[in-house]
Amino acid sequence: MTVRRSAAALAAVSAVFCGAIAGSPAAMAAPSPSPAPALPDGLYGAADPTYDGVWRQSLAFLAQDAVKTVPSDKSVSWLTGQQCANGAFASYRADAAKPCDAKTMLDSNATAAALQALTALGEHEEQVDKGVAWLKSVQNEDGGWGYNPGFPSDANSTAIVIGALAAADAQPADVKSAKGKSPYDSLVSFAIPCTDKTSGGAFAYQPDKSGKLIANGDATAAAVLGGLGRGMIVDGPEPGGAPKCVGTDPATPEQSARNGAAYLATALAKTGHLDSAPMPGAADPAPQPDFGNTADAVVALSAAGHKDKAAASITWLEKNSAAWAKTGGPAAYAQLVLAAKAYGADPRQFGGADLVDLLNATGPAPAATSAPAPAADTENEKETVGGDNAGIWWIVGAGLAAGVGAGFLISGRRKNKQ
Repeated sequence: MTVRRSAAALAAVSAVFCGAIAGSPAAMAAPSPSPAPALPDGLYGAADPTYDGVWRQSLAFLAQDAVKTVPSDKSVSWLTGQQCANGAFASYRADAAKPCDAKTMLDSNATAAALQALTALGEHEEQVDKGVAWLKSVQNEDGGWGYNPGFPSDANSTAIVIGALAAADAQPADVKSAKGKSPYDSLVSFAIPCTDKTSGGAFAYQPDKSGKLIANGDATAAAVLGGLGRGMIVDGPEPGGAPKCVGTDPATPEQSARNGAAYLATALAKTGHLDSAPMPGAADPAPQPDFGNTADAVVALSAAGHKDKAAASITWLEKNSAAWAKTGGPAAYAQLVLAAKAYGADPRQFGGADLVDLLNATGPAPAATSAPAPAADTENEKETVGGDNAGIWWIVGAGLAAGVGAGFLISGRRKNKQ
């Protein structure tokens, strides 16, 4: 689904990159932290939005749409106000009144996520059409997209753009580059053949320096959705058949996606979760459980008709994801909501937590939300209405008390290539 990286991770990688260019110890030093910017009214989450403001807002809206929650007008206005005149979105613009210019770092992932969110909200056709036109204008010759315009294509960016095009009814297969390549042509180029004994079916983020494809769980989860032409909101079909890697020549997008699902099913069968490599300089060199990518893998397997293979992962997330989600904030809660809905679990009763309430509390109070009624005084109810209130009542109301959640998405919004 996604290419995610926290601000801290991005800063660390940027420091290494800049140091490699400069070639001096001084250049290798991490940049000094800048003062936390004032959070704009309408934004979800309390952390610095520089690297993920549009992303986390879009994921929050998508998760809310999946549970029939309508965000407030001011939160929607914040997102639409982030769009540049050419239709693109940056990761975040602190001053949206200032026109985008050549220095604005436009972001294909933020744009694709925002378009999916605006499509789900409805009544934003103009903004969606402009965004689709911009994505088409920066398509690479191989048919794919990189994180920023001009960057080499990668599986994650290409997959999420496919999801945006599909959501906007833009027919991804018909979106061709100057060389006649479609997004699917690019996506399948990152698929590892089934003949690979350890990684067959997986997708790489990009080829490494030698041109080799290295399996990447994040890229694979994203590519499964992209290959199936799906966006981030998934209501998966009933399980059908065992997932397996099947080689075809030429590789078709759908079969490549199903091969990716087979890889994910095998990877999850070991522990119930995917792992991520530690960041450079981490005290613990061992791979760490990756909550975000595990949630994404649940969505991918459900989309491919293999939600039964995600049962252990849902159970693991229910037991272990609370601390991660609290730190990660709106995007983390949104990923868990989307995973629960795709699998068929109740996001309002997820490991003893109501994910929907927790998500809603990280931003402005929604305009309307489906929520359980407050617990009634049973004895009084019996006296006044005959006691016929033993069931669970559901209401649609407005004005939920909303606070600003703490934390920042700590997964890999701009994932390491390997």
